[in-house]
This record gives sequence, C-alpha cells and structure tokens, in this order.
Amino acid sequence: MHLVWNVDTRSGVSQTFRSTAVSIEGTTTRLGEQAVKDTCKPLGLCCSKSLDGFNSPDWFPSVQTPKATEATTKAIASLADQVGIRHVHMLAWRDLDDDEAGGSEVHAHNIASIWTQSGLHVTMRTSAAIGLPSSDVRDGYSVSRKAGRYGVFVRSPLSEIAGRLGPCDALVEIWNGMPFLSPLWWRGPRAIWLHHVHGPMWGMTLGKSLAWVGDSIESRIAPPLYRGQPIVTLSESSRQEIIEELKVPRDNVSVIMPGVDPYFTPGGAKSSTPLAVAVGRLVPVKDFHRLVRIVARVHEAVPDFELVIVGEGYERDSITQLIGELGAESYIRLAGRVTDEELRDLYRRSWMAVSASIREGWGMTLTEAAACGTPSVATDIAGHFDAVAADKSGILGTSDDELVAAMVSVATDRDLRARLTEGALERAAELTWEHAAVANFEVLAADAARRLGR
Repeated sequence: MHLVWNVDTRSGVSQTFRSTAVSIEGTTTRLGEQAVKDTCKPLGLCCSKSLDGFNSPDWFPSVQTPKATEATTKAIASLADQVGIRHVHMLAWRDLDDDEAGGSEVHAHNIASIWTQSGLHVTMRTSAAIGLPSSDVRDGYSVSRKAGRYGVFVRSPLSEIAGRLGPCDALVEIWNGMPFLSPLWWRGPRAIWLHHVHGPMWGMTLGKSLAWVGDSIESRIAPPLYRGQPIVTLSESSRQEIIEELKVPRDNVSVIMPGVDPYFTPGGAKSSTPLAVAVGRLVPVKDFHRLVRIVARVHEAVPDFELVIVGEGYERDSITQLIGELGAESYIRLAGRVTDEELRDLYRRSWMAVSASIREGWGMTLTEAAACGTPSVATDIAGHFDAVAADKSGILGTSDDELVAAMVSVATDRDLRARLTEGALERAAELTWEHAAVANFEVLAADAARRLGR
C-alpha cells in the first residue's frame, strides 16, 4: 500500500500511516487519501465516512483482515469446484482504501479476503480515487479503480462486457444506492448485495433534483430488473424493507449478517459513573441533535450520567451550539477524532452504546460495543433491530420517552445491566466473518448450480 492520510474515519482518527498489502493474519489495511472538498459537504461525504449514509457501519480507522480457518477455506473451495467458479468479479462504488469508504467496503474487503484465502481469484472494480493507483492488490485480491463517482456505473459494465478485467465465472454487484444494472448485461452466476434501501436518505444527502433522480432509479426503475435475482442483505429488517419497498419476491432475498472485527474484545474496568458512548458521522442521518436532547433529559434523572460522542462531520458546530443551549457542556463531550485504542477503551469503559440514527444497514458500532461487553440503547429501526437482540443485548425504543426510560434503566439497574452485558457478549460471539464469507459464497454457488440445471 501507499503512504495515506486518513481524513476522517468512523472513529474520527486523523493520522498518517504507511503499510504494506499482505494477506496474513493481523494485517492492517488503512483507508486512503483524498483532498477535502467543500462541494462534498452537502452530500455528507466530506471529512467523514458514511457507514450508514450509504451503508454503513460507521468508520474504521483500520481494518484487521480476517484470517480464515482451514475448515472455512476448504468449505468454500469445495463449493467452488462443484460449480466451476474460479474467478469472481465484484462491482462496487468504492473500495476500502477510498477516502469515503465505510461499512459496505469493510464488508466487501473481509469477504473478498477470505474468498482469496480459499483459492478464488477475486477482482474488485470500483471508481478512481485521488492518490490511489488505478490497479492494486490488497490482501490477495485485485482492485481496479477507473472512472469517476458517476462514470463508474457506466464504465464498469462496459469493461466487463469487453472482458478487460479478465475471466469471470461469477459476479457480485454491490448495489449501494445506485445500481450497475447487471441483469441487463451479465448472464452468468451472480449475487446482488443490497445492505438497505436508501429511501429518505436521498433527500438528506443530495439536492432536491438529484435526490429525485436517485430515489426514482432505486425505487422504480431498477427493481423490476432485480426481482428475479438472488439478493443478499445484512438483516431481517432490511430484508423486509427490500420486499415491501422494492417489491422483490420474499424467496429471492437472503439475510447474511456481517461479522465483528476481532480487535474489539472485553477488558479493563467500567467507568465508576454512568457513561454512554455514541460513534458515528456528525450528519443528519445519525440524528445527534435528538440524541443530545434525550441525554439532557436522562441527566435530569441521573445527575452523574455522561455521554461521549466520537466522530466528525459538518453538523459539529450546530451540535456544539445545542449542547451549549442546554447547558450540557459538563456531561456531553464531542471527542472528535480518536485512535483505535481510544475507541476500544471507550467501548469497554462505557455502560452503554447509544444511537438515535434514522436509517442503518447494520448497527456495526453497536455490535463492536457488544464485543467489548457493552449493551446498547438505540432507535428501533432496520439494522438496529437485528444488530441488537432486543431486551437481551440492548434495548430499542421509538419515542424519545422510550429511549430516555431505557437509558435511565440501564444506568440505574445493576441487575439489568449485568444481564444485558452478558447478552451483548453472546450476540457478538454469533457474528463472524468466516460464516459471512461461506454463506455469501453459498448464494453464488446456488445460482451457478441453478444455471447448470443441477
């Protein structure tokens, strides 16, 4: 890899790193470089990464590439041999080293890495990014970066049709808001990864005209092309959204949950007073203004309650202003950019992880906290509903009153907190990247077998 500058990650780390691309356990892949562009601010793409914004968990300052066990690699290799899949191409808007990479890119990277470890030849086709080479190899799989943010949706299909990316036995299309329309031009085995429907997020991140175009393509133009294709999403609640909003047949949508980075583990002591942590971009879809107001009410009932918000974004000034108006400076802190170690330490010390997000593909920060032994209190939305085992690893609420009551309960009820902590660890233990990699390849293999008439 190259010398890269991490402008803003999920945890807001701003540091310079140099690393090499090696497919070995413990390899750290760092996010890439791009100049901060003021024109990106309305899109929520500047100085931050979007786990939910356009899929996402939130943002990784670094990603520990998973090392698959022999049982996993043998299982994938055996399936590949049975259906004749050796070369897999992935079409994506961005790749992991992109400045704007997020949860979708972490997901694709981890699965591509494990597939490569299993003997598959994986090529990821994505858009160009400033400061990154047009061709690269990361942890064993190839990355081809060509065309701009919009042009990639035209040039990637043309490259595949012309065979410029080499042999391809199966295709993975990552439908991240804007589709590549692969059903129109690819006839081989495929899987469509659709983490969630963007719906109202178009209006939050784009101007009125562009939002209308994006929403029209996602909700009306593309769905008829994909209703006969195997679609994979991250959660049952997102599956329901896809079925209801895009009118995709129920049997065509599979749920395969993502893993949790093994970096996040229990350790150390909890804070001596009630401490909550919230991690994410400071942008409208995360609704930190609502969270600040909720915590102000919690503080009235629990005077030593504190909240630390990790992350950066263009709403920082307005959030800071609201904290001042509420007189909450002494118990709500905007931590901004933190290191990996500081983030893990916050997860470990906190009594709860909290989120008021409006839309999520998967509550990855909540499952990271769970892996550190910290339960969640969050909005009852698609993504959260599945990342959090309700009343086992955390509590979900719809109204402000419900969320206030849940935070107060977790802060004041020792037995409840102990039970949720145990449930959080159990929930996190269920989520592994190896399972996700095998299950996603099974979808590809099943489509290949169907096309072979088996």
